[in-house]
Amino acid sequence: MDLDAITKYSALHAKPNGLVLQYGTAGFRTKAEHLDHVMFRMGLLAVLRSKQTKSTIGVMVTASHNPEEDNGVKLVDPLGEMLAPSWEEHATCLANAEEQDMPRVLMDISVKAAVNLQQDAFVVIGRDTRPSSEKLSQSVIDGVTVLEGQFHDYGLLTTPQLHYMVYCRNTSGQYGKATIEGYCQKLSKAFTELTKQAFCSGDEYRSLKVDCANGIGALKLREMEHYISQELSVQLLNDGTKGKLNHLCGADFVKSHQKPPQGMEMKPNERCCSFDGDADRIVYYYLDVDGHFHLIDGDKIATLISSFLKELLLEIGESLNIGVVQTAYANGSSTRYLEEVMKVPVYCTKTGVKHLHHKAQEFDIGVYFEANGHGTVLFSKAAEIRIKQLAKELEDKKRKAAKMLENVIDLFNQAAGDAISDMLVIEAILTLKGLTVQQWDALYMDLPNRQLKVKVADRQVISTTDAERQVVTPPGLQEAINDLVKKYKLSRAFVRPSGTEDIVRVYAEADSQVSWDTSIKKMCSENLTALGSRGGSWREKKTI
Repeated sequence: MDLDAITKYSALHAKPNGLVLQYGTAGFRTKAEHLDHVMFRMGLLAVLRSKQTKSTIGVMVTASHNPEEDNGVKLVDPLGEMLAPSWEEHATCLANAEEQDMPRVLMDISVKAAVNLQQDAFVVIGRDTRPSSEKLSQSVIDGVTVLEGQFHDYGLLTTPQLHYMVYCRNTSGQYGKATIEGYCQKLSKAFTELTKQAFCSGDEYRSLKVDCANGIGALKLREMEHYISQELSVQLLNDGTKGKLNHLCGADFVKSHQKPPQGMEMKPNERCCSFDGDADRIVYYYLDVDGHFHLIDGDKIATLISSFLKELLLEIGESLNIGVVQTAYANGSSTRYLEEVMKVPVYCTKTGVKHLHHKAQEFDIGVYFEANGHGTVLFSKAAEIRIKQLAKELEDKKRKAAKMLENVIDLFNQAAGDAISDMLVIEAILTLKGLTVQQWDALYMDLPNRQLKVKVADRQVISTTDAERQVVTPPGLQEAINDLVKKYKLSRAFVRPSGTEDIVRVYAEADSQVSWDTSIKKMCSENLTALGSRGGSWREKKTI
């Protein structure tokens, strides 16, 4: 390791004094002008991680659904998964090291992680459409090259596409071809084969309006468009030609504000969806005949998909074990529908995609979606082999069901939640089942719910257990929640500290909203004031 060269290059990407950042589930995110040194250092870290794992590592420059002036970076591990927790700590240490200490910290990481510095390294890089992304991407490349790593710059990609590329490269092409053309061909072929199985595929199922959040999703969906145009007509809105990235549009805006994005003219019962800024989230929605807005979020997406998969498994008579993974934020109605109607087991994890992904790996078929629309389906290797075998051996209707499952495996991006892939899966299922968007929405009725937040002096005084659904400390808070919940039908509430700021997040649901609202605020106000709440400033995030 040439520490003199690293020191010299690092001076060209100097760290601002006093800036401290934390690598979390989303990697690093902040204002773009503060990230040059972080990008350079993540290029260095990616090389070390590549050497340690003897694999290709990905670096994605994006801030997802954040405003256009922000940016961020995250590393992608060998099978397209998120960076290992121990390396998240290394990333934080390296990013926050003062300029004079940075080479020493880099050496410390290589020693702690037992990195063979003689090993070759290969890094692939992708970026979103933000004005700052190209320059910041070059800073990553500077970090890779000063440590003599090899790299391939894919340029503009969605985040899930970069995850896909990393997975392909580290499975010697078994998962697919590590090119945009390979990605489009794999997904479109599976989509075409699936939709061919529909008894009828009338025009009402074949047209979709897509809000692309003025982001990378527009460019990449346009590339996919000519592969799928015979089966699905997509109309791209907020495609980046006019508006700002994520401004008054995109999946996060639609979910948070419970209304259509700017620039989306909707007719009654017309099917529409929104991607977020880096196209790893998707939500659907429509207006009913009375002009009321209906959101179909990640809970209902998971329900549609898992119900479909369960039906196919029943058809072929195979007892592969299927599980749905949710967080505490999943609406109680979705959990009840899955467990009681579809007889699909549901498991709850802590908030954060990495927790859901990890839990989903425990099943033959693991379905996970966060309510915000980020999710996918994972198939175990044994399940994939068995399904492919059945698709050859079975006959008639059973063989058709097995073939459909085989195509579903190829249609999902198993490396990460992927708005384009998930959209194609949803459109195929609606076509195959002959469902309208209203019929999908009517599978169950969401319980009215609220998400609130209150600022406190120190969020760390609150600790939780049971996937963040039960408060451990301070004493008395969980008892107060229990007492309140007993008074309302189908009610549930939990309190959890934010992972990044001195804020306590509150979720509450019940079969009626009005009296529940007053009670939950009163309970939290009384109990959180004792924790040094600063004015108890509530912000209502969601109303149904």
